Amino acid sequence: MRRILGLLGALAILGFGAFWFLTLPDRLPDDAFANLTPDAAHGQQVFTAAGCASCHMASDATGDAELVLSGGQKFPSAFGTFIAPNISPDPDHGIGAWSVEDLGNALQRGIGREGEHLYPALPYTAYQHMAPQDVVDLYAYLQTLPPDATPSQPHDMSFPFTLRRGLGLWKVLFLDPDYVVTADLTPEETRGRYIAEAMAHCGECHTPRNALGGLDRSRWLAGAPNPSGQGTIPNITPAKLSWSPDEVVEYLTTGFTPEFDSVGGHMAHVVENMSKLPESDRAAVAAYLQRVAPSQ
Repeated sequence: MRRILGLLGALAILGFGAFWFLTLPDRLPDDAFANLTPDAAHGQQVFTAAGCASCHMASDATGDAELVLSGGQKFPSAFGTFIAPNISPDPDHGIGAWSVEDLGNALQRGIGREGEHLYPALPYTAYQHMAPQDVVDLYAYLQTLPPDATPSQPHDMSFPFTLRRGLGLWKVLFLDPDYVVTADLTPEETRGRYIAEAMAHCGECHTPRNALGGLDRSRWLAGAPNPSGQGTIPNITPAKLSWSPDEVVEYLTTGFTPEFDSVGGHMAHVVENMSKLPESDRAAVAAYLQRVAPSQ
């Protein structure tokens, strides 16, 4: 019996050690943003493409108030309700005291300033593909926005999802460093992939998830239940999306479909953001969608 108990104790220690090692935060290299000159003007375009204001502005914000990133919007899910934090330049309640390295680790590794794992409600599974220069430029632009002293609210999560250390295992399983569409793409399609898979994180809503919340990359953009429980998010692979590239560009510009319907819900923010990008970027997204594997 003593030997059995000793063996079980040793296995428990080994298991805990393996868990601790596998869940260690994986930070960016210290020189990830070395020798890069920030361009805040270009950072505004990155900010728009990434949809930062859509999630981090106050829920009732309009006009100029959309650039006050006080947080507070609620995003329900099967694991609890995520509440967007304040990412304004306020040094106490926002990210005004963060370095560009802090921002990069949050966006591309899902690691907070204190070394904690962040929930993937922040779509770092997509943002990990952002070019270092774009992160630097985004950081510079964020510093130009108005600070706001609204405290961030804690997420409304229940046990065991409150144990952030477990997110380290989630990242081992689902933080895939590769693009989904890996075919030989044209420069336009490559740009579209960067916008859709990285900055605009289209897959976060349009791709179904498994029971652990990981994206089912085998059914990329094949549609998914709305996390709010209201309706579904459509399949936009070539198997279902019959629009021409020009019609996709028109939709991303005006919000009107070929059937004369209009965009609604959170997608309205996406279209608003896309409409502010150069038309060539919208055309690039349309070209990229033609290269996504059809999925029913």
